[in-house]
Amino acid sequence: MPPPPPSINIPSTTTDIVFIDTLHVSTTIGPDCWGKTKAQPIHISVYLHLTSGFLRKSGESDDVVDSVHYGYLTKAISALVEKRGKESGFEGIDGLVKEVAEEGFKLGGENVEGVRVILEAPKLILLASNFKVDVTIHSGKGQDARLAAKAVTVEELTIPVIIGVNPPEREAKQRVVTDLVFYEKAGAGLSHAEYQRAVDKLSKEIESSSYLTLEKFVHEEARTACLSLGDSVEAVTVRARKPSALSFADYSGVEVTRRPSDFVRVCVSVEE
Repeated sequence: MPPPPPSINIPSTTTDIVFIDTLHVSTTIGPDCWGKTKAQPIHISVYLHLTSGFLRKSGESDDVVDSVHYGYLTKAISALVEKRGKESGFEGIDGLVKEVAEEGFKLGGENVEGVRVILEAPKLILLASNFKVDVTIHSGKGQDARLAAKAVTVEELTIPVIIGVNPPEREAKQRVVTDLVFYEKAGAGLSHAEYQRAVDKLSKEIESSSYLTLEKFVHEEARTACLSLGDSVEAVTVRARKPSALSFADYSGVEVTRRPSDFVRVCVSVEE
């Protein structure tokens, strides 16, 4: 899914980050899109959020020993994946995310205020191009230790569907490409298998239906996505686009963000 435009606001505080972008590995995290438990390609990005101004020293000395060495972090993650590959793999995507984050905390020590891990598994959802988990784990003490924020994205879920108001559009299915972002509640701990089931249910409902507008399409997708996972998610963003709608544009599209309560409230009012 294309990223949103960058913010034009200047950050209120200085930020120092050391990161690894898209480390390619292969490991076992559970069943793939065909239900087979075997090693699959995984892309890992790690961002170490450091104490404000921490990189000033290395910036002045021009010496990597005054920083957190991203080369060492890469080697640590690669060694972790290789070791687990010789065993039974990881306990799902969340298990891999947590162990990768721990390597970041271990390497950076007290200089790391938080670790953001973005893990991509392109072979996890059959009709989608990618399944992405974005987790930020904050350092802390006592009850605040290792607090985490998590978003799960299903990218380019492509479903053939009857959609449109013109007569030809009512006769033949056309591709609709959807991106789904699930904002998971802290502590919900949903497994990727639960997301697989939710997306499978959504795909089947959409493909067996027909719509006049993208607005109705995304509304129904958001409803199914929210209610499939219930109170475990804070909200779901649905972005749908039609590649064939306009002659001189790549896409036309609609995007909405909804909470489960938006649909529960509607159901209650109808029953009353």
